Amino acid sequence: MSSPLLLSVLDQSPIAEGSSGAQALRNTIDLARLCDELGYHRYWVAEHHGGPMLAGPSPEALIGPIAAATSRIRVGSGGVMLPHYSPFKVAETFSLLAGLFPGRIDLALGRAAGTDPLTTFALQRDRRQAAPDDFPQQLAELLAYLDDRMPADHPFARLAATLPGRPESPERWLLGSSQQSAIWAAELAMPYAFADFINSAGAEIARLYCERFAEYEHADATPRTAVAVWTICAESDDEARRLAASGRMAFMMLRRGELIAVPPPETAIAFLAAEERARGDAAAGQSAGAVSAAGGPAAPPRTQRRTVVGSPEVVHKELLDVAAEYGADEVIAVNIVYDHQARRRSYELLAAAFGL
Repeated sequence: MSSPLLLSVLDQSPIAEGSSGAQALRNTIDLARLCDELGYHRYWVAEHHGGPMLAGPSPEALIGPIAAATSRIRVGSGGVMLPHYSPFKVAETFSLLAGLFPGRIDLALGRAAGTDPLTTFALQRDRRQAAPDDFPQQLAELLAYLDDRMPADHPFARLAATLPGRPESPERWLLGSSQQSAIWAAELAMPYAFADFINSAGAEIARLYCERFAEYEHADATPRTAVAVWTICAESDDEARRLAASGRMAFMMLRRGELIAVPPPETAIAFLAAEERARGDAAAGQSAGAVSAAGGPAAPPRTQRRTVVGSPEVVHKELLDVAAEYGADEVIAVNIVYDHQARRRSYELLAAAFGL
């Protein structure tokens, strides 16, 4: 099988039950080496704070070690959650990384907190009040530093010339899962990475990005769309579904406000079966009540987020379909599984399926 699609990785550094954050970070370095050897295009690390499931609060700290441990693959943030930071500090940090690893560093930026409100507040330097919601202003300031186009009368104008990695600069991306992010990316002529694993109804948003991009008539710039998709590949569909159970349980608990490390598949399968039985019993009772009271059926259950889970043949086809739906020229595979060797194998099979 072969495809013109670029294939990349988003690693959230999952912590397996009974393991540690330190081991999860070592697993991230190991997986990055493997993906470099396999031919993946880029390797992004995420930013999440204050929980027992993911060990990646500082992509800026992970990027350097990953880039040093690899030789070819692009390495970057997926992403830096800009509201937590000074734009100048982010510009300095990623300029430094770009200077050390020329042509290989990405700076993908997001607006979300990557955590709960209390942890967001703990991350603030000034805690006298909540931080302002000024992401567009932060983003404009950061890009002005990186592009050395700060207005001459700006009080920080001289700082743009002091970035340590010049003339190198990171490749800038905007992350998103909503219409507003698409509009900002189009206005600023930035490549756009859409989080389908958060919002699988994003094809219209990706089209909006391209339409708005054309309206701005940017000189020497064209829209670029990547789509990040929940992807687990195994030798068989059944094995892939078994591996996927761990993430399903962890995120179900997260939605309930109960934070856990990634459970073993067997634990997760038993938990999910019990949940399914409980929902079935509850639905049967509600359905009977709805029919009795209203003379018609109850509302259908809420649909789940998209997951691409299965054998190489199944995953290959479904990812091509997702990319076509988004008009994307790059797919960024993201997953959480309990066993690191199974995670490695998933990316090996995916690379082989796409002929990397």
